[in-house]
Amino acid sequence: MNPTAADDPRLLALRQFYESLQPSDLARLGQLYTEQAFFKDPFNEVRGLLAIRAIFAHMFEALEAPRFEVREAFAQGDQGFLSWDVHFRLKGKNSPQCIHGSSHLRFAPDGRVDYHRDYWDAAEELYEKLPVLGGLLRWIKKRLQVTA
Repeated sequence: MNPTAADDPRLLALRQFYESLQPSDLARLGQLYTEQAFFKDPFNEVRGLLAIRAIFAHMFEALEAPRFEVREAFAQGDQGFLSWDVHFRLKGKNSPQCIHGSSHLRFAPDGRVDYHRDYWDAAEELYEKLPVLGGLLRWIKKRLQVTA
């Protein structure tokens, strides 16, 4: 029998960590990630706890009030999956932003994350919202769409 998200302690710990994440929480990242954990998202590819911590520290420097909301969580064996939204504002901007993404996780035998790969569409979620570049990307996207 495979544990569900509701009773998998690894997913519960990650969900609680991310949904309440503050800069001061980064000091305890090693409770959830191995020393040599791999992390990849559309902008970063790093190995090691210190490098992962630096990515999250940069998030807090670059964004106003980032907040994660885990929408779904699944685990089977040493694999896990999270579907999430991150809500934030760009520094100096009032308009709220939201990125929808997912994370593929692999757990080490001790239950900590050893592999974390985030999937989200940087073009749709970020670049298309920029004034000049966004217009160009939306035009290209429209030209490439199949019409029924």
